[in-house]
Amino acid sequence: MQISENALKVLERRYLAKNEKGEVIETVEEMFRRVAKHIAKADEHYDANADLQTLEDKFYHMMTNLEFLPNSPTLMNAGRELGQLSACFVLPVEDTMEGIFDAIKNAAIIHKSGGGTGFSFSRLRAKGSTVASTGGVASGPISFMKVFNSATEAVKQGGTRRGANMGILRVDHPDILEFIQCKKENTEITNFNISVGITEAFMEAVHDGTKYDLVDPNTKAVVGQLNAKEIFDKIVDMAWTNGEPGIVFLDRLNKDNPTPKVGEIESTNPCGEQPLLPYESCNLGSINLMRMIKGEGTEKYIDYDKLGEVVDLAVHFLDNVIDVNNYPLQAIDEMTKGTRKIGLGVMGFADILIELGVSYNSEEGVQLAEEIMGFIDQRSKAMSMKLAGERGVFPYYEGSIYEKKGMRLRNATTTTIAPTGTISIIAGASSGIEPLFAISYFRNVMDNDKLVETHPLFEAMIKEEGLYSKALMEKVAEQGSVAHIAEIPERIKKIFVTAHDVSPVWHIKMQAAFQNHVDNAVSKTVNFCHDATREDVREAYTLAYQLGCKGVTIYRDGSREGQVLNIGTVKEETIREEAATTKVSASITPRPRPDITAGLTEKVRIGCGNLYITANYDNDGICEVITNLGRAGGCPSQSEATSRIVSIALRAGVSVEAIIEQLRGIRCHSTLTQRGKGNKEIKVLSCPDAIGRTLEKVLNMHVKSAEPNVQDMALEIEEEVVEGCASNCSLCAMSEMCHNEYRDEVSIGIDKGDNGCPECGSKVEHEGGCMICRSCGFSKCG
Repeated sequence: MQISENALKVLERRYLAKNEKGEVIETVEEMFRRVAKHIAKADEHYDANADLQTLEDKFYHMMTNLEFLPNSPTLMNAGRELGQLSACFVLPVEDTMEGIFDAIKNAAIIHKSGGGTGFSFSRLRAKGSTVASTGGVASGPISFMKVFNSATEAVKQGGTRRGANMGILRVDHPDILEFIQCKKENTEITNFNISVGITEAFMEAVHDGTKYDLVDPNTKAVVGQLNAKEIFDKIVDMAWTNGEPGIVFLDRLNKDNPTPKVGEIESTNPCGEQPLLPYESCNLGSINLMRMIKGEGTEKYIDYDKLGEVVDLAVHFLDNVIDVNNYPLQAIDEMTKGTRKIGLGVMGFADILIELGVSYNSEEGVQLAEEIMGFIDQRSKAMSMKLAGERGVFPYYEGSIYEKKGMRLRNATTTTIAPTGTISIIAGASSGIEPLFAISYFRNVMDNDKLVETHPLFEAMIKEEGLYSKALMEKVAEQGSVAHIAEIPERIKKIFVTAHDVSPVWHIKMQAAFQNHVDNAVSKTVNFCHDATREDVREAYTLAYQLGCKGVTIYRDGSREGQVLNIGTVKEETIREEAATTKVSASITPRPRPDITAGLTEKVRIGCGNLYITANYDNDGICEVITNLGRAGGCPSQSEATSRIVSIALRAGVSVEAIIEQLRGIRCHSTLTQRGKGNKEIKVLSCPDAIGRTLEKVLNMHVKSAEPNVQDMALEIEEEVVEGCASNCSLCAMSEMCHNEYRDEVSIGIDKGDNGCPECGSKVEHEGGCMICRSCGFSKCG
């Protein structure tokens, strides 16, 4: 197999089977054979004499040749005990307490199995509404979103993927203003992407500068009006601020709903590309377009004969997945088999543009997108019709849009453009239909040496031109782009454009070109430079509406608090970025310990006994950590060493967020063993994890202080900790009861801040509302 070292690392870490000790017990080839064998079995359902071995070999070679890869849950779970193969689910949220908590329970089951969930909260009555059954008052959709978020935090998908959600609220819901701003703080609702469900009536009111109606979801009565342009401006402002909310054009989703008699589409999956009915799931897969290129030099071209063959086999593969899938809920099993939706898409689009010498931000590039996706869409429909002739149409065919057209299809949908995330790393391809994120970049390493990662096509072309040098590669890595490097010829600059070289207009045009030939929707991030204005965002949203997109996700570089700028000039305060990309001077001297500090002491139960953690700060922020282990013994030297190093780092200028990120999640065998024995007092993973949690608590309190004066903050912390304490004691900071009560209310959310990858520290890319690390494969949505 032609697989990179980085791809192998990602596969070993996240995909290959492991034993109970966490040791890899499967090769890459064995993984693909396992998947191929399991998916081929579905043919037995339709033909007792089917040649399963031949089909298995075809599936195997298609995947090992990296021509097509299914979504991650299929690679992880096919042929294994869990057996859940779908990535995308939508669950209904009914306006009853039972319905709400059924949805939470079902979401937890799906997350545990490796899937992501989408929800519409539009059915929930507005905040302050009367609840007739109890005489109480409704708390509103946003309060329940926070409950869903907490449940997601507690469940890690299949042990390999963290839970992800999409939350949608209709623009005509009475709580829409609260929803638009519910993620204003980056530590809020961290396991959700959110999108406003936009209607045609709303967009017309925006255009006309008029008001639009707010509708009570319970009574369907008009309960108020808002100025449409002002609401649109608020959506734009928040998207400019930190990338959320996105927007989804609900009426367009339902205009293309293939089975309107079955139900109305209310939500999408977490990345927005897969609109689904309640209880529907969809399995996705992507064709690696780079494997469809033939020819040499300037005579390269797309081999449509080969592409057609891969489309046919991929549709067969994805339809088989539906039959051998182990669905997490019976209702999902029935709905998914009723519509048999599949989502075939692409990856490596930016790569083939480079191979063909076409600029991403050009009419030629847009036309090529129309041509390729038009072919895939038509060919996938032809294959679905062939399967329908052999196996029958999808069960909910009657009353579908295809029945009216006289088209007998096996699948209600066949095409989707998904963010390919880690599977594009495995395939060695650019992600989805996105432009390159960077031509070259520095990968984080443990020593002070620079490790430059360069796109192989760029490196090959530069060497062919006789321009290659280590200094030039480092210069490209420092900028991430070649747009402003004088040594690079213009014809090369034209081809090797990055996400930030492409204007938002061309991002939207490219998304619309693919959307024209896709049944479902298109996951695409419209990238803005840090200096983009709100008006720029507004224009992009408006253009997306005009060109027929079904939704939009934007991201302005550096807009998330604490984010490392991924290309271009590095902010002075981003010390972590400097450490990763330049040789930081070794002469940093920590500032002296201040004479007067204020602080907070916590008593934390660990495997060795009680650990007392004191975090002190002065007017410049947190400046030291002191630990003291109780009489039970343990390893006091280790915790003391950790606290001393943390203290020095804090006074040397390392951000407390970066320190927390490094400490949180470290595990200790003794603590985990004691916790595993049912010791409910142990709520941490280790001494370092406990220190990180305490620092996070003090940081949150410090940020809330309007004037960071030591004396005022000491009083504020005392009041804040005492508030809600069941015992209301004067020594609240040392009270285990109060400590536990307060800990449960502290939002974690540290890995949301884009401070590089939380697992390996490398730069992250933003795609479809998610961040993905191409260095280690870590991904996080929400």
